[in-house]
Amino acid sequence: MQNQPLLLSSLLQFAERFHARTEIVSRTVEGPIHRYTYGDAARRTRQLASALAQYGIEQGNRVATLAWNNYRHFEIEHGVTGLGAVWHAINPRLIPAQIGYIANHAEDRVLFLETTFLPLVEKLAPDLATVEMFVLMADRSSMPKASPLKNLQCYEDFLQSGDPDFRWPVFDELSASSLFYTSGTTGNPKGVLYSHRSDVLHCLSISGAYSMGFTANDTILPMTPMFHANGAWGFTHAAPMVGAKLVLPGPMLDAVSIAELIFNEGVTVTAGVPTLYTKLLQELQQQNRGAGALKRIVVAGSAPAPSMMEGFERLGVSVNHVWGMTETSPCGTSPQPSRKVTRQSPQAQLARKTMQGQPIYGVDIKVADENGAEMPRDGKTSGRLMVKGPWILSGYYREEKPLLEDGWFNTGDLAVIDDDNYVQLTDRAKDVIKSGGEWISSIDVENLAAGCPGVAEASVIGIPHPQWEERPLLVVVPSASKPATAKDIFTFLNGKIAKWWMPDDIVFVEALTYGATGKVQKMELRRRFAGHYASRKSA
Repeated sequence: MQNQPLLLSSLLQFAERFHARTEIVSRTVEGPIHRYTYGDAARRTRQLASALAQYGIEQGNRVATLAWNNYRHFEIEHGVTGLGAVWHAINPRLIPAQIGYIANHAEDRVLFLETTFLPLVEKLAPDLATVEMFVLMADRSSMPKASPLKNLQCYEDFLQSGDPDFRWPVFDELSASSLFYTSGTTGNPKGVLYSHRSDVLHCLSISGAYSMGFTANDTILPMTPMFHANGAWGFTHAAPMVGAKLVLPGPMLDAVSIAELIFNEGVTVTAGVPTLYTKLLQELQQQNRGAGALKRIVVAGSAPAPSMMEGFERLGVSVNHVWGMTETSPCGTSPQPSRKVTRQSPQAQLARKTMQGQPIYGVDIKVADENGAEMPRDGKTSGRLMVKGPWILSGYYREEKPLLEDGWFNTGDLAVIDDDNYVQLTDRAKDVIKSGGEWISSIDVENLAAGCPGVAEASVIGIPHPQWEERPLLVVVPSASKPATAKDIFTFLNGKIAKWWMPDDIVFVEALTYGATGKVQKMELRRRFAGHYASRKSA
């Protein structure tokens, strides 16, 4: 057999050779829609890689981005990794101090940024110790007349200095490809360093029929940002691998803008977090013209509410609820209906879809006790969710502290696995509620509450209780029209959960706070309402 290294540059090379006329469509920061093809993208990406090499970027150097999902970001991702340098996609939703920390921790040499983030970077620049050059992702007409940034370049001018006939280098497939940092809910964000081999294997696995099932006939719209876990969950790798049309939404992730792209571009598959899908479903229902060409959605980040899943199913859109994290590149599980499940009732099948699916090839999973011993796969016994595989983290970037337990990575999730190997998260270890010595799943309660008419969003937290150690508190954002009352919600939940799982109280808020990765900031809610039950008793 021929021995060819698995390199990310092969993805765009393949797309250029066999799918050169397939479109990449982007909504830009400036507003207009940009269109070009994989052939165009491949030529410009080679130019960019050549320009970086001429500047002095070498294999292993870190090149950072502060950018949305668009064609220039796509070029940077593939140009930097193809050159053998390391693409470091920074999450702009982190607080400025964390952005500065990770840029210095990574020792980024170049920072590409959208015009959106120019004011932020100008403030941070004095503290960015290793950044030598800033490249504004714009043409010359959008360049500022003056800026305190030293060595600020125009993207289009910088790109034109490169050679479009640049030849991709060949190197060890175990070389680093990209660097992503966790959202840092506790302490500083931690770096996860992917390799070319792990990325290509991950891409092959998620593209298979048993996972996402991508083909050249698909039009893929990743709503999840490219700065989340490996380039929009690996979708910017998968699209050129299979030759699918790629639609990049830019900074406009509101439901109206996403629906417009779905209808105008013939989108067949999307990826995003439940909060985006809840709003998109409402918009599609309001427009009352179906879901266009949309056939399936991929949802992850947190557990979707059954009511949201049912809503999309009624529109003829299948829901692929997957599980993963930055440390797993990110995909670890995907729904793979067994022969047994396909013979079950629609209600039973929906219940399966609310679970996290089954391990995809390349990922081994077990539920373990505190000593690492595997627990029964009976769908009842909960334990620590442990994973291992060729695209699973072995250690955090520049941290020498041992991370794995006998080769297994502890995800921090609690889960059960049933006899069909379906994984169901029972909670994050930090979010599970212990009441009177018994455990309550916050996920199960909030998913049910979200299905109550008049509830827009729901979150369940455990807070101190003078008698029961902790009790659940339900925090609700009511719907704008016909908002639910506490009585409505309690009535809706009655009989659907055990009585001792029932929240002792419901509080209404105008909005929930979401973190950098689109998850509810439960830590903030726990701080905010820590004394709620104590104050009720004293009152």
